[in-house]
Amino acid sequence: MPDIIVNRRDGSSDTISAPVGHSLMEVIRDAGMDELLALCGGCCSCATCHVFIDPAHFDLLPPPGEDENDLLDSSDHRTEYSRLSCQVMLDDSLANMKVTIAPED
Repeated sequence: MPDIIVNRRDGSSDTISAPVGHSLMEVIRDAGMDELLALCGGCCSCATCHVFIDPAHFDLLPPPGEDENDLLDSSDHRTEYSRLSCQVMLDDSLANMKVTIAPED
């Protein structure tokens, strides 16, 4: 299980052991971080699980799909490292990945 470092909106951070094959959104939500709303439950239809991926791991992810891009375009906080955490599937190559929960839109 890779460890993921999650930076919260208040500046604090937590390290979470993440089961391979789960989405980043599931892991953050299951760790009790309620600022990641994930209102659609991971269906890529709401953008309330927006995170920023650390550049060191960003290029290890597959590119976002059209639906994810459209949803991220609706955010005032989109950056070049933005992803919807429901679309990031975890594997061992993402060990020690740092993510930051994006500000709420």
